Amino acid sequence: MRFAHFILDGKECFGTAVGDSILPFSALPDSSPCSSFTLDSLLQDGNALERLRKEVLPASDEVADSLVGEDEVEFLGCVPRPSKIICVGLNYRSHALETGMPIPEVPVIFSKFSDTVSGHRQLIPVPPNATQIDYEGELGLMIGKETFCTGRDEALARVFGFFPANDFSARDLQLRTSQWLIGKTPDAFCPVGPYLVTADEAGDPDSLRIQTHVNGELRQDSSTSDMIFSCSSIVSYISQYVRMRPGDIILTGTPSGVILGKPSSQRNWLKKGDEVSVTIERLGTLTNRLA
Repeated sequence: MRFAHFILDGKECFGTAVGDSILPFSALPDSSPCSSFTLDSLLQDGNALERLRKEVLPASDEVADSLVGEDEVEFLGCVPRPSKIICVGLNYRSHALETGMPIPEVPVIFSKFSDTVSGHRQLIPVPPNATQIDYEGELGLMIGKETFCTGRDEALARVFGFFPANDFSARDLQLRTSQWLIGKTPDAFCPVGPYLVTADEAGDPDSLRIQTHVNGELRQDSSTSDMIFSCSSIVSYISQYVRMRPGDIILTGTPSGVILGKPSSQRNWLKKGDEVSVTIERLGTLTNRLA
C-alpha cells in the first residue's frame, strides 16, 4: 500500500493511493473502523494494515466519489513529524570517489531536524546565508517497530516502508567544519514522498534504480545495489547505538552525480526557480522547486 499526508480543503488528512487517485480515510463512513486511521494507528495496531487491505481497497468502488486527484491536494511529508531523522553519508562508492573522500569503513552518520521535513511539490526556501545549494536523491525508509541492538538478519523486518527523499545540502555551510549539521538542517531541506510505500510493495530495497533530474536534465542515475552498506546493515548498525522508534526515518545516502562532485569550475549550484525530481523504481517521483 501507499500512504500520504496532505492538505485537503484546509485540513490535514491521511490517506492511501487507489490507482492514480487518493482516498482520504476521513471520507470513509463513520461506521468504518478505518475512518479515523492515522500513521500512528498503523504503527500502534499490528492488525491495522491487514484490516485496511481487506476492508478499504476492495471497497474502493463504493467510495469512488470520495477519491481525489493528486493535483487536488497539497502534499505534506509522507512521514510528517519523525522524532529522528538519521542520515548516512558517502554510502555509494562512486559518490565518495567523486567528492575525493575516503571509502568509509563504517557508515557515516549525521542527522537533520524535524523542521527540515517537507513534501512533494512543496517549495524549498533558499537560505539567505547560503550560496552553494546541492541536491542528493536518496532512498528513505521508516522504522515500523522499535529497533535496538538488532541483528542484520532481523533489521528489514523492522522497516515499515520506503520513499524517495532529497537530502538538500548547503555545501558552503556544511563544509565549514568537520561537522556537517549546519549545512543539512535549513527549513524544508528534507522533502520526503509523495508516498510511504509499504515494504512488501517496495520489494528488495537494495536493488532499486534511483535517478535525479534538475530542470529535466538527468544528473544522477544509479541503483541502490551500489550502496556500500545495505539497508539491513544500516538499520542494524544505527540500532547498536540509537534506539529507533516507530516513525523514525533513515536516509540511506546518495549516488554520484551531485554538484559537489564536479570540478570547481563546473559547479553550477542550485538557484531559486530550479526544479529537482528524485525518482525511485516502484516508489514514485518526488519533485520540489527552490524558492
